[in-house]
Amino acid sequence: MRSFNNQPTKIFGLALMLLGTTATFGDDTVDVRVYNDTAEEIVVTVYDMNATPPEPVLVRQIIYGFAWFPASLTPGIGGDGHVRWSAETTGTSFHSCGHRERRGLTNDATLRVFTDSRCVESAP
Repeated sequence: MRSFNNQPTKIFGLALMLLGTTATFGDDTVDVRVYNDTAEEIVVTVYDMNATPPEPVLVRQIIYGFAWFPASLTPGIGGDGHVRWSAETTGTSFHSCGHRERRGLTNDATLRVFTDSRCVESAP
């Protein structure tokens, strides 16, 4: 009976296992639409919280009223996206802001961003 304990066989088996892992978890992303849920032009920043370390996927991106912008996220263990976002209006009158955290984003999900509160100025 032939033994499969030799070095080339082990390396080949490991390579096949890694190939299967790459095909399953490789370069998959969660693609979402960041949707401006207001009539006003807003500036949006979105952080991918599944990335290690968390990283921005949109930085001060202007999104016009009722328009959307695509973003790709790193899937978590369950395959869903997790983001934190902040937005502010671009006009000087009636300046408003918004921010939220959202988990469980699936592929082709719509991430609604909006400005529903007063902006708080931080101390210098």
